[in-house]
Amino acid sequence: MLRRFLVTLLQKSVCFLILVCLGCSAQSLPPDTTKAIERQVRGYYHLPPDVQVKIGSTSPSEFPNYDKLNITISQGDKHDDYEFMLSKDGKTLARMTKLDLTKDPYAEVMKKIDTKGRPTRGNKDAKVVVVNFDDFQCPFCSRMHQTLFPEMLKEYGDKVLFVYKDFPLVDMHHWATRAAIDANCLAAQNNDAYWQYADYIHGNQYLVNNEKGLEAQAAVLDKAALAQGQKSNLDLTQLQSCVKAQKDDAVKASMREGDMLGITATPTLYVNGDKMDGAIPPDQLRKIFDHALLEAGVQPPSHGTPSAAATGQKPTGN
Repeated sequence: MLRRFLVTLLQKSVCFLILVCLGCSAQSLPPDTTKAIERQVRGYYHLPPDVQVKIGSTSPSEFPNYDKLNITISQGDKHDDYEFMLSKDGKTLARMTKLDLTKDPYAEVMKKIDTKGRPTRGNKDAKVVVVNFDDFQCPFCSRMHQTLFPEMLKEYGDKVLFVYKDFPLVDMHHWATRAAIDANCLAAQNNDAYWQYADYIHGNQYLVNNEKGLEAQAAVLDKAALAQGQKSNLDLTQLQSCVKAQKDDAVKASMREGDMLGITATPTLYVNGDKMDGAIPPDQLRKIFDHALLEAGVQPPSHGTPSAAATGQKPTGN
């Protein structure tokens, strides 16, 4: 619920809430004003009772006839501070977003995504980078993965770099984290081994889902990882040790990064910083990639007759 509020708050870049009280001081606010502000904020953003609203004190602002007012929204151990503007007569509360035109918003997003050491496919020197926050157990992620690979990779592999980040939805997908850890164990030794494992799991989710209990599902995932390690001629002793340890530090770090970016579902793609939600159809993906390439000064590829993957054919494992 708190995330829904935060998204709504950011989308409404400028809003004015008419208050019923009169007068406010330059610092601390009268109780009636504080109460009126809280009611307006709760009503406007539809906040449930368990979300706490703390009204701070005012301070001078750069706008005439308005003071800055900090409001803290919290739920459980999560809290965020937001700056509002309160008119000096206490009648109007405004939420304003100031945009810095000297910075590229998409480039700023990409600065927040750490791709160092992550497995990649495509052109490492590409001017267009596609980052996918992925969940191995998510059926929509499976569909997205099988759209990207091999279809989009064949068309854009020489012009686009594809990078995967982990974002398992742990509350509903109970084996997704283990799959991510096993995949990362493979990636630690070989880039291609990671992708072949990702291809296999996304194409055969049903093999894991058909097993009863987390222990049996984990055994299927681990067996697939070790089999891939053998095919790729990896150090099996090192791989077995990594799989057994199940260290989730890297996965959790990626999840924190996703939370910071405001990701709430998977798959979530960033195309040169432009956010895309859900399993995007191939034709729409082509438009997105072509636009990004043109923006980067790169000529998009010519598109021939779409294959079965491009026509939205249902992937296996769903």
